[in-house]
Amino acid sequence: MIRRPRFFRIVFLGISLVFGLILISFAAEIYTGKCVGISDGDTIHVLKNGQAVKIRLEGIDCPERDQAYGTRARQFTSSLAYGKIVQVREYYKDAFGRSVARVSVAGHDLSLDLVRAGLAWHFTRYSKDVTLAAAEKEAKRAKIGLWAGPAPTPPWEFRRAHR
Repeated sequence: MIRRPRFFRIVFLGISLVFGLILISFAAEIYTGKCVGISDGDTIHVLKNGQAVKIRLEGIDCPERDQAYGTRARQFTSSLAYGKIVQVREYYKDAFGRSVARVSVAGHDLSLDLVRAGLAWHFTRYSKDVTLAAAEKEAKRAKIGLWAGPAPTPPWEFRRAHR
């Protein structure tokens, strides 16, 4: 049996991983539909083939309704998306059965707009998006929205404390 050097195994695994990620990015389903509902800042409902689909905005986490800026985040999302035709790039279903997707309205990324407005955190547990990270850093620096307060509580900590 011929033993391959460890270097080649690592290279093979690296190439396989890159190829797999490329395939996953092509697997994203893209469609347009009318936004017919807003649950909260990061969850909307979009018509797809006549059915309302619950969509969790990818890459971000907005404050909860009972949390500071939760209502503002919902109102902001509603003002941008409700009743409008949106483009959805659906990636996967989450543990709650929601489609996790990036949503664009008139060419604007809704996730990015929420972070820039200081109404959402870049959800680094599930996203490594450098654009969202930079937008959050800028919103913090400028003390925009929830970053104007002394110590905003991330929604994942708020949820854990209120279970």
